[in-house]
Amino acid sequence: MENTKDLTFEQAFEQLGEVVQQLESGELPLEQSLALFERGMALARLCEGRLDDAEQKVQKLVGSEAEGPVLAPFAEDE
Repeated sequence: MENTKDLTFEQAFEQLGEVVQQLESGELPLEQSLALFERGMALARLCEGRLDDAEQKVQKLVGSEAEGPVLAPFAEDE
């Protein structure tokens, strides 16, 4: 399995989806499922980190204006 640190967010997210599909199929032996689960966790952590970095950059850019950032959660129905 390739190293996750060199993946882009999009590559990691796509691979994570593939991991989930394989695990949900229920066709893998236990040891293979565990190894795949570990890979999925590494990919999920990478995606989370990349999203956190992007959020910080956006907050920094928005916060550079005189008024500062205005943070509000997205409405679920949007």
